[in-house]
Amino acid sequence: MSRNQFSDPGSSRKEHVKVTSEPKPGFLERLSETSGGMLIGLVTFLLAFYVLFTNEGRALRTARSLDEGLSLVVPLDSIHSISQQNEGRLVHLAGALSTSKPLFDPSYGLSIQAVKLKRNVEMYQWVEYEDSKEYEEDGEIKKETKYSYNTEWKSEVVNSRNFDREIGHKNPSAMAVESFTAVSPNVQIGSFVLSKGLVDRIDDFKQLSLSHLEDPHADVTRRENYFYHSDNPRRPEVGDLRVSFFYAGLSEDDPHLGSADRVTVIARQRGDQLVPYHTKSGDVLEILYPGDLSVEEVFQKEQEGNTMKTWALRAAGWLSMFVGISLMTRIFYTLVDWFPVVRELVSVGLKVFAVCVASSLSLLTISVGWLFYRPLWALLLMLLSAVPILVARTRVLPKKQQ
Repeated sequence: MSRNQFSDPGSSRKEHVKVTSEPKPGFLERLSETSGGMLIGLVTFLLAFYVLFTNEGRALRTARSLDEGLSLVVPLDSIHSISQQNEGRLVHLAGALSTSKPLFDPSYGLSIQAVKLKRNVEMYQWVEYEDSKEYEEDGEIKKETKYSYNTEWKSEVVNSRNFDREIGHKNPSAMAVESFTAVSPNVQIGSFVLSKGLVDRIDDFKQLSLSHLEDPHADVTRRENYFYHSDNPRRPEVGDLRVSFFYAGLSEDDPHLGSADRVTVIARQRGDQLVPYHTKSGDVLEILYPGDLSVEEVFQKEQEGNTMKTWALRAAGWLSMFVGISLMTRIFYTLVDWFPVVRELVSVGLKVFAVCVASSLSLLTISVGWLFYRPLWALLLMLLSAVPILVARTRVLPKKQQ
C-alpha cells in the first residue's frame, strides 16, 4: 500500500494556486457559444413537456390503484395459518421478521440473524478540492483556481491521476478488502414468505456494534465500531482501511440488539407466498412498512408519498422548462452585451419572460394530462395557465404608454 508522509489529519491539508488566462472572446465566438446553448435549451424545453405530461397520468393512475387496493384488501386474522379463501386476494398482515439461517462474514468472525448484512469498507485517501474565480485583467479573462488536498476516509477509490498535482497526493488504485451486502434467501412473517420486491424494501440499515467482538486477525485492530487495517488507527496513513457493518431487518431477538423487527405488508397471497398485486389501473401493489400499521395508515402513507412525488416532478418539469427557455432566449442578451445598461434591463426582462412562459406552459401541459381523467379540473387549469401571461402583459403596457 502507498504511504505518504502527511499522515496526521490535522496537518495533512496542502494547497496551491494555479492561474490560467485566455483572450476575451469576441462577439462571433460568444454568439457561437450561445447557439450551442440554444440547442441544449431546446432539448431541455421538450423534456419538460414529457416529464409534466407523463407525471400527471402516473399520479392519477397510482391514486386510483391505491383506492382500488383500499376497497379490496383483506386483513388476516393470523399470520401463522394460511387460509385458502384468501388465495389470489390482496391481504394485509403485520408481524416479526424471521429468517431460516444467520448471515455470516467469516473474514471478521461475525454473524447475525437478519434480512441483510452490509460490509462497508473505507480507505484513507487524498481528496482534492477546487475553488475557482474568474476576473478580467488587461483584456484577458483570468481564472484563479485554488487546489487544496486533505486526507479523508472514503468508501470509493479516489483516482489521484485526475488531481492537478498527483505528486505527494498519490492514492492506491484499489482496496484490498471489498464492500458487499448479503441478503437472506428466505424471509418470512409467520408462515408467509416475502417476495424479492418486499425484501428489497427492507433497507433501514443500522450500524452494528462491534464492542462484544474480538480482533479477527493479528493485523486487524478493533476500535469503537470499526475494524482497522492499520498500524496505528489513531494516526492512519494513506492506504489504510477501516471496516464497519450494518444490518437491516433483525429477524431474531438478540441480547445486544433487542427484539426482532416488526413490519406491515400489503400484497397478494399466492399459497404461502406474498407477491405483487396487479390493479385494474395497471399499477402494482407490493407494500412494506416498518412497525405495526393499520390498513388505513398504510394507504394514507402511500397516498402522501404519491402526492410528494407528483409535486417534486412538477417542480422539476417547471424548472426544466424555465432553464430551457432561458437558454433559448439568451441570444438576445448576447446581442446587447456591449451596452451595460441595456444588457441588465434585457437580462431582467428575459428572466421575467422565462418565468411567465414556463408557468403558463407547465399549467397547460398539466391540464392536458388531466383532460381524460378530470375534464372540469383540466379546463380550469387551462384558464389558469393564461394568468401569468396576462399579468406580464398588464405590466408591460403601462410602461410602453409612459
